[in-house]
Amino acid sequence: QVQLSESGGVLVPPGGSLSLSCQVSGGTFKTYTMAWFRQAPGKEREFVASNRRVGEGTYYGDTVKGRFTMSRGRTEGAVYLQMNSLRPGDTAVYYCAAGPRLIISAIGQPRMYHYWGRGTHVSVSS
Repeated sequence: QVQLSESGGVLVPPGGSLSLSCQVSGGTFKTYTMAWFRQAPGKEREFVASNRRVGEGTYYGDTVKGRFTMSRGRTEGAVYLQMNSLRPGDTAVYYCAAGPRLIISAIGQPRMYHYWGRGTHVSVSS
């Protein structure tokens, strides 16, 4: 059984930075496509970033490109999301997700991921 647990969500002012972590247990971490999604109240779940395997490129949603950086541990089961230049529009619950190896065109689709964490809340406000 694969389990994911996010942490790091807090209240930050606009322009601030924040780092989220996701610990992964069970399964074979290095084979998973890992991703971050977020969901704001009343909105659909939005793709943030995804990495298919250590050593491969990472893909980002248009709204976070250039501000957010996703990384994953090479040996330990963990992924991280470094968020800079935060905006009020970044306020959401952030979820970590794991799935099988996906084609590039599918990495932004939540339904392609089999395992999800419970989420961590990020609030950007002055």
